[in-house]
Amino acid sequence: MSGMDQLTAAEQRELQGRMEKKQMKDFMNMYSNLVQRCFNDCVTDFTSKSLIGKEEGCVMRCVDKFLKSSERLGERFQEQNAAMAQQGGMGMGR
Repeated sequence: MSGMDQLTAAEQRELQGRMEKKQMKDFMNMYSNLVQRCFNDCVTDFTSKSLIGKEEGCVMRCVDKFLKSSERLGERFQEQNAAMAQQGGMGMGR
């Protein structure tokens, strides 16, 4: 029996709500970090209300690099978790 099976429906809804709030908070933190980092690295001309071509290109590269690195980091975590689970599963059979 898994842990979720032992919870009442109300407890499951509460847990689901907390998980959704945490995911939203994590997403907003990531977004905020991305905006701050790319703005600080790329925006240098404050004489216009819009980005100049050089800044816009920098922002696009910055966002692309950030998202690709975040995706790769997530993949590595999944690979590590799978390897740890496989090692743990093999240890239980002995």
